Amino acid sequence: MRRQLACVATLAIGIGVSPASANPFSDLAALPTFYTDATMKTMKPMAGFKKAWFALSKHDRIKMTKACNDPAMSKPHAQFCANVLALGGAD
Repeated sequence: MRRQLACVATLAIGIGVSPASANPFSDLAALPTFYTDATMKTMKPMAGFKKAWFALSKHDRIKMTKACNDPAMSKPHAQFCANVLALGGAD
């Protein structure tokens, strides 16, 4: 039984399944490209935001759009999500 559990855990780690991966705001490496500063306090103007948005893979844009449509996840990132939704989400 322990052996099976270890195999399942290894497989899950190998394919990237983890609780942290459910939150694209915490594990998306490209997120800082949407801001003008390292502290991520000042967002780029819409033209820069749009460029960074479409530089992401479609998969990452879909993840971010889903997160922005979830009120609990989008609340701390309201301006970011407003820009995502203004751009049409994952299109």
